[in-house]
Amino acid sequence: MARRKKIKNNSTVQVIIGIIAFIFIMIIGNNHDLDLLESLKQATEVDSLEKVENVDNTDKQTTTSVNGNLIIDYIDVGQGDSILIRQGEATMLIDGGTSECKDDLLDFLEAEKVDKFEYIIGTHPHEDHIGSLDDVVNSYDFDTILFPKVTSTTKTFENLVLAVQNKEKKFTTPVVGTEYSLGEAKFEILAPNSSKYTSTNDYSIVIKLTYGKNTFLFTGDAESLSESEMLDKNIDVSADVLKLGHHGSTTSTSMNFLEAVSPKYAVISVGKDNSYKHPTKTTMNKLEDMEVPVYRTDEQGTIECISDGLNITFNVEPGTYAYMNE
Repeated sequence: MARRKKIKNNSTVQVIIGIIAFIFIMIIGNNHDLDLLESLKQATEVDSLEKVENVDNTDKQTTTSVNGNLIIDYIDVGQGDSILIRQGEATMLIDGGTSECKDDLLDFLEAEKVDKFEYIIGTHPHEDHIGSLDDVVNSYDFDTILFPKVTSTTKTFENLVLAVQNKEKKFTTPVVGTEYSLGEAKFEILAPNSSKYTSTNDYSIVIKLTYGKNTFLFTGDAESLSESEMLDKNIDVSADVLKLGHHGSTTSTSMNFLEAVSPKYAVISVGKDNSYKHPTKTTMNKLEDMEVPVYRTDEQGTIECISDGLNITFNVEPGTYAYMNE
């Protein structure tokens, strides 16, 4: 379960927040199907920074002594993202790849003996990230599902909303600075930092996961705008392992952001010979110039990363700095 900051029990504030949330959803969704908007409103649990009371500063303390391993599987779902994270008995899934990868994803989860999730995160409503997430929701019990406050008119998004409703659950809206525990690991919400973006990718939930002295950054498809917002707010994005944003495209992994993260390793979830021409020369040249070893699903398939809190190991050797033409 989430180790959350205490929330004020103020019914008046909750009512006001509910009204504001409803108005916000109606504004951003004025071109969307009204039934879907109503479904999303009913399926969303709105968090607000105004409701957070800083009464327990121990949440911010860094724990360096841990037991067991943190296991991260960057699952090969072709041109898409799906990441399984486990620590002890606690399990989390970030994104669910495309609709076409459903059988492969569910088979992988079954083979890894997953029986429930403490957390499911849909970083943003693009099909290559949530295409099979409704199938995961329908197939597994879970405690919390995090999703940004953005809608889509796609059938894929509607299927996810309905799947969450059918489980009698609600989406939890990410609030920057909120921390959650995952076994002996913890993760913090770093983005999105604005309420409205031109690019859907910038709504991506970005999290930083800490286990002992090791840190991991998961960026969804967050582009340079979201990256700059994190830097402007002096958010600590430094990490040992960076999951590159937007499959290694030119829209993400700006030089300023990459230097701030200063990763020891980079992982790219990308499909072989994909039509989007990811990863790009610009991005791969940055990584090569910084001498960051790259692990990539198009070359090595599913990549398993293991941390004991001090050391990080991978099940495969690093990939190449090869790129598609921009």
